[in-house]
Parts: sequence; structure tokens; C-alpha cells
Amino acid sequence: MTRNPSLFVLDTNVLLYDPKALEVFEEHDIVIPMTVLEEVDKFKRDMNEIGRNAREASRKLDAMRAGGSLREGVRLPSGGLLRVAFPEDENEIPISWGADTNDNRILATVLAFHKRRRGTRVVLVTRDTNMRLKCDALGVPAEDYEHSRLRVDEQYTGISERLVAGDLIASLYAEGHVRTDAASELYPHEFTILRSAEDENRTAMARVLPDRNGFKLVGRHKEGAWGVFARNKEQLFAMDLLLDPEVTLVTLNGVAGTGKTLMAMACGLKQTPDMNLYRKVLVSRPIFPLGRDIGFLPGDIGQKLNPWMQPIFDNLDFLLSSRPDRRRSQEPEYQYLLDSKIVEVEALTYIRGRSIPGQFLIIDEAQNLTPHEVKTVLTRAGDGTKVVLTGDPFQIDNPYVDEVSNGLTYAVERFKESSIAGHVTLKKGERSQLAELAAQLL
Repeated sequence: MTRNPSLFVLDTNVLLYDPKALEVFEEHDIVIPMTVLEEVDKFKRDMNEIGRNAREASRKLDAMRAGGSLREGVRLPSGGLLRVAFPEDENEIPISWGADTNDNRILATVLAFHKRRRGTRVVLVTRDTNMRLKCDALGVPAEDYEHSRLRVDEQYTGISERLVAGDLIASLYAEGHVRTDAASELYPHEFTILRSAEDENRTAMARVLPDRNGFKLVGRHKEGAWGVFARNKEQLFAMDLLLDPEVTLVTLNGVAGTGKTLMAMACGLKQTPDMNLYRKVLVSRPIFPLGRDIGFLPGDIGQKLNPWMQPIFDNLDFLLSSRPDRRRSQEPEYQYLLDSKIVEVEALTYIRGRSIPGQFLIIDEAQNLTPHEVKTVLTRAGDGTKVVLTGDPFQIDNPYVDEVSNGLTYAVERFKESSIAGHVTLKKGERSQLAELAAQLL
């Protein structure tokens, strides 16, 4: 945001995305159009993250009334002035702009302040691309809300490559680990292709130690996990993190078909009934439909969740289909895992307020979460719980986040310096030749 004295008009989607937006504009003035309050009021009864944000925004505005009249303006702690405004001129927007919609009422408020406050830069802050386009056509500045948006030139992939002395690679293969200052510039648990400076064909795959004072050799994991074996180096790196109980947060992103969810579930099952490291595998995902929603679903909570959780069941079915001890019955093969509570599947809606100790927790499609929702999930993790976030930041169904501001990308960047977290970006599709080609071309 600009540092010059400005007046920022906030759109509804800003408050629904981050109700703390009222606190981040420092010395600048803030205007909330009356139409925004009306739209926020419509969401406050929703029992989801948007509803909670709407209620929090309303409570914050109500608390500010103690400092004066919102119509006249309330002085903010940072020095700016907050006021709620109603457009005084109903005809600020030309009739050619169409119907009298809420968007056009907000634009009318912006335009009115823009014309009256000639000495002040008036800016609409909105996450709606089309609103920014309309403002540009009206000659009024508009900006995206970037307070929770990560500013990264190149997103962290968890994988790098370095030239090192040949004897370091020899020591790594001989001892399995090596102490060296060459790791100090990298992040904890970052995977590195070490290449010999004397012979570029001599390489080693290593992982940075948690204290960043050396490398450890990446295991080959030839035994796989529940019949799943790494097919490329990124999958091998992901498996190395997933099977390490010392790494309690693993983030995996990549395009469709790279094996993110399948590998997470296979490694979780290997460490739960097979190795008894965790009490159970808990799999959850946000509820966002692809395309038009089909409306209410019949049945109890399990029956309602089945369509949303079918991708999880598909992965379980695939894992069990290749096992030699597979069961034959009229029920789905994975049913015994659910009945015995080895695996539990539930909607992310019900995770707030819970404490989850000793479990292997997988959050699928995490790119559809906001940063606040990811924080809510991670703060549920109890002692002995490992959390795995998987998703594709370029396949987002949540209208309030994008490839940079979503919760998965946010977690990757915020935890990359942590000694208990690791990340891998998977690039090569392994689902099928068609799936990989579609991910590249479409």
C-alpha cells in the first residue's frame, strides 16, 4: 500500500477474508460503505469461516462505536479515521452501468469521495477483479488486499542443487550424514542434489539437517508403503518426510496426478496399523464443489459426506487392491479400516475446537483454505500428531483466495525455516500419460 495520506474504501470481500483489515491501514483513513455492512450482515449466520469473519468484523465495528460516531468518524489507534458512509448522490454511477446492484452502490460511494476529496488519494480495496476493472474505467484507483498475501518472487519448492567437493559426497555415502557449513544457507529439511565439483556425474540426494549444520543421505525406501513406491525423486523426497516422525508438519503441493494424497495416505497407514506410531489416520478436506452444487444431500452425516470424500475412498481402494491380504466381501474393501477406526474421514467443518493427539492428520485440497483456516487446523494438533497438507495452488475453488494468498502456500512460506516442518513440490504426474499431458496442456 502507498505511504502517502490516503482514504481507503473497503469492499465486502476484504472484511469476509480478513476482519482484522480494519487494523492494518496505519495512519490512513478507512471508509466502510453502508452497502458493505448490509452484505456482511447477510453472512453473519453462516456456520463457516466466512460467517465467523462476518461476525468478527461486526463485533469490531460495534466496539469502535465507543470511540465516537461511525457516521462522523472514529479515530483509530494508528491515527487514521474510520467512518461508515452512505452515498449521498444516487446518480454518481451513469445509467449505462446497469442495474442498481450492491457493487454499483459501493462504486458510487467510492466515486463520491473521489470527487469530494480532491486533495486525498481515494482507493477502493477489493479482492474482486471485476470491481477493480470498473474502478479503472471510472478513473478511480483500486488495489487488491495484500496484507495476508505473500510477496515471493519464486515460491519455495523444497528442492535445490549445489556444487560441493567430491570428498563430501564420498563421506555422505560412507557415513549416511556429514557436517558442513554448505548447509547453513539452506532451509531445514530442504532436499538438495549434491553434485561433485570435480565430476558432475557424481551426485547424491541429501536432506538438510534440522540445525542446518550438515546433510543426511536420503533413504531409498525400497520397501515402499502399502504397495506404493516412489517413481521419481520428488516422490522419494515426499516419502522421506512422510515417514520421518520428527517432521511433524509436511506440506506437499503439485498438479493433479503427482501422487500427493496417495503417498500421504500410504505412509500414514504404514505408520499406523503396521508400525503403531499413530493411533489412527484422520483425513479431512474442505467442502467445495466442482461446478454447480447439486443442493442438499439425503441421509445421515456419513451419507452426506460420501460424495465429498469419494476421492479419499478412491485412494483407499487403490491401496487395498494391490495388497496380497486383500479382503473379499460385498462391502468396499476399505470398509474394515473405517469400522475399526484405523482411518477416519470427516469434513473440515467439524475440526474447530477439537484436540487431536497421536494421529496422522491429512488435510487434502488445502489450497482452498484461507491462512486463518490453516492456523485453526494446525492449532488442533496435539502431542504426537503429524499434520500433512496437500493441494494444488493452481486449482482453487474458494473465491476468497488465489494461488499466492491461500492457506497451503501461506503455510509453506511461513514454516520453511522451522526445524519440524518440511516441504516438497511434486512436478511429474504419475496417474497416467493422459492426466500428465492434460495438466501440462490445459
